[in-house]
Amino acid sequence: MSGITRRELLKYVLAGAGIAFTPSPWRIFASPTTTAPPDLVICKGPSPSSITKAAIQALGGMERFISRGDVVIVKPNIAWDRVPEQAATTNPEVVETLVRICLDAGAKEVKVFDNTCEDPRRCYVRSGIMEAAKKAGARVIYTDERRFRNMEIKGEALEKWEVYQEAVEADKVINVPILKHHSLARLTMGMKNLMGLVGGNRARLHWQLDQALVDLAAFFKPTLVVLDAVRILTRNGPQGGSLKYVKRLNTVAAGVDQVAMDAVGATLFGLPPEEMDLIRLAHQRGLGHMDLARLKIKEVKPDS
Repeated sequence: MSGITRRELLKYVLAGAGIAFTPSPWRIFASPTTTAPPDLVICKGPSPSSITKAAIQALGGMERFISRGDVVIVKPNIAWDRVPEQAATTNPEVVETLVRICLDAGAKEVKVFDNTCEDPRRCYVRSGIMEAAKKAGARVIYTDERRFRNMEIKGEALEKWEVYQEAVEADKVINVPILKHHSLARLTMGMKNLMGLVGGNRARLHWQLDQALVDLAAFFKPTLVVLDAVRILTRNGPQGGSLKYVKRLNTVAAGVDQVAMDAVGATLFGLPPEEMDLIRLAHQRGLGHMDLARLKIKEVKPDS
């Protein structure tokens, strides 16, 4: 496959979505030159389940990440009392598919949860995630205040913070954010989604938000990031509400580099990754690469 320019990527993803973008000459795709799995995969299609399966398969299959007997956390965004069509929470079909393929790969147990911003009983149901995850065989849990522990983060903004025990006791964490606008952070994607694994006064994290999120990314180091861009929220995030700000991209991206995953999310949104302080700081910390041209990125299509 030949290299793909940023303009060509945006045309591929945004075709029919009605999102304007400014062409740029810099390249973000580098074709794989070996048989090794790519660093990052992008898949577009009408079925959230099919494109999720295809993206994971192109990365080398879930067996590359999950060992038999593993306890796995699949961490979606369930923060808001919104239905899937409002694009404030992770697509439930993406979550369901990931749970199934983790169990198929030999996981002993898959747990799904989020420390929500609104009433979790409503968020879990209205998002469709509780029903979808349980259907696939996951154990869906509500966070329990007694299970938060003050832990050494050893970050630049966070020395210690309350962390949910399930997240540190699990063998693997799969981060499954939705791509959407955020009024303070500009965008919320993978590293921002890790806030759902911590407790305490999370409003304080916003005092040094970008640095705090980098600290959390360095602490948790998720095994895999799967970015839901089936529907994206273009304005009024993170809660949204109005369907006029929702666009369908019918896209899922997956990769092991959490900085690159946020960088590709910014690009899908029409923003240069280097304009986001979070991505730049995480790159400087050595948590991953924001220069996507240096990575092996592959575009795939779902099985028909």
